[in-house]
Amino acid sequence: MNKPYTIKTGCKINLGLNITERRPDGYHNLQTIFYPVPLYDELKIESNPLAPRSLPLAPIEDVLMLCGNPLEGEVHDNLVLRAVRLLRQEGASVPPLSIDLFKAIPSGAGLGGGSSDAACTVRSLVQLYDLPFSDEQMERLVARLGADCPFFINPRPLYAEGIGDVFTPISLSLEGWYLMLVKPDVHVSTREAYSGVRPHQPVYSLLETAKLPVGQWAGRMVNDFEESIFSRHPLLAEIKEKLYHQGAAYASMSGSGSTIFGLFRSRPDCEENFAEHFTFVCQL
Repeated sequence: MNKPYTIKTGCKINLGLNITERRPDGYHNLQTIFYPVPLYDELKIESNPLAPRSLPLAPIEDVLMLCGNPLEGEVHDNLVLRAVRLLRQEGASVPPLSIDLFKAIPSGAGLGGGSSDAACTVRSLVQLYDLPFSDEQMERLVARLGADCPFFINPRPLYAEGIGDVFTPISLSLEGWYLMLVKPDVHVSTREAYSGVRPHQPVYSLLETAKLPVGQWAGRMVNDFEESIFSRHPLLAEIKEKLYHQGAAYASMSGSGSTIFGLFRSRPDCEENFAEHFTFVCQL
């Protein structure tokens, strides 16, 4: 690689999320719709010039530099580096790398930023080094890093079942709608999110509801995590209510994280109402 390779890695929101049953293996079956969002992290990948080259059996040394929004956990355990190691375990010839990751997507937000970084790392390396992996093979590979990782190999609206890893493409477009994300300084762990859910069959079909106009989604398209998480973190419920008060046609929490999003017909003029939180507004 003669010069750094730079790629933007997007995120997603969950348009509704139903927890339908607890599985014998301890996981939960769910139903949700993933929708891509143009809020991006940025990856810069290049060969690591400081890695040892004189000894053929010298250990492969990758370097990951992080900047932007802070991340929890050890750098060596970041999903980006785990994705690189996973490719090598599958026999891919990838030299030592130096990777810069700029985090614009907040972590622990239910937006899939880490999963996107990992999937886009794999996709980028496959392209850069002409590795013999098809999209399906890459999806199966990154699924070992997280159930939602395969979505980011080829982001498009998808209906997800199982533990969130069985995908069906759907015809759904929010083109022209304005999206507002609000992420307060509230952390909701996956363990906490699932500890409060009560699996049940949804009253309304998620797929059928998605065919209705967005203005009819409220009350029919729900996120089952909200009931218990809102009771523990009432600020999230307040943000959702405020988005509706500001004119959102539909508002919800995304995934099991703490981002609340609203869909608006015109650009929302209410960012100052959430000045103490992370916000992002775009037209889809």
